[in-house]
Amino acid sequence: MKKYWIAVDWGTTNFRAFLMDNAQRLDHIHHACGLLSVEKTEFAATLYHLLQPWLQEHGVLPVVMAGMVGSQQGWHEVPYSPLPCTARALLGGTYSFTTTWGSPAWIIPGVSGTSPFGQPDVMRGEEVQLLGLSQLHPAEKHFALLPGTHSKHAHLAGGNITDFSTFMSGEVFSLLSQHSLLGKGLPEQQDDKPTFLLGVKTALRGAPFTHLIFSARTRRLAGEIAPAHIHSYLSGLTIGAEMLAIPAGQQAWVVGSPTLTERYRLASTLLDLQLTPVNGDDCFIHGLSHLYSLLQGAAQ
Repeated sequence: MKKYWIAVDWGTTNFRAFLMDNAQRLDHIHHACGLLSVEKTEFAATLYHLLQPWLQEHGVLPVVMAGMVGSQQGWHEVPYSPLPCTARALLGGTYSFTTTWGSPAWIIPGVSGTSPFGQPDVMRGEEVQLLGLSQLHPAEKHFALLPGTHSKHAHLAGGNITDFSTFMSGEVFSLLSQHSLLGKGLPEQQDDKPTFLLGVKTALRGAPFTHLIFSARTRRLAGEIAPAHIHSYLSGLTIGAEMLAIPAGQQAWVVGSPTLTERYRLASTLLDLQLTPVNGDDCFIHGLSHLYSLLQGAAQ
């Protein structure tokens, strides 16, 4: 029996939606219309416009959302679930409402806690991917990297999130390459593996990061890095600096897009790390499908 619903990952810069038949993905949408491009009063209209082809074909469908859509800047602010966090805790903190066009809708709450470095930390959206990872690859314990704008390093025990820490690697790379002296006046950039690995090696020396990033300019002036490869070098520096936080010999999953997970896997070849890549969309879909099944059970 077909049971259509819609899974949504609505972040700061991007919107992704998946048309689901029970736990099977049928179709997907990806738009660069994250929270930064949506006015506070326009979330309902924006979502209806994006989902309209599916709604016209299949009628009013349930919508389950995760990510920054539940933040202070989002559609409805949903309080975080504290660590340690279980699927049942996420279910209990989920915000439910009905859209203006009649779809039952839910927003997953996200997770908060104290990082292993003693700092307050939060995530929204990654908790669904971590739940999906534990569903796809069951194990007593998981250590996972979730690269992105704000990368996460997370531990799970028995499928429950026990701790995590955030690294602003993606945002720092964007700021350095687009808005700093290091990225000014560059030609069209070309991805270059040796230059990326040079950046990783430089970061692994452990010198202060704000000193090392200036080498993107000095190595260019010295002719050691081609102007077209500066972004590759900066990417290596930021990812290498992040991976310094991982203990030697650690086995880890790296959850994300194939492009990003390959960068982290490549960087790991310079460290004593074993990274196993897994598709972030697959984890998100499995995690949200599990939560949706729990929501349906709670509604009965």
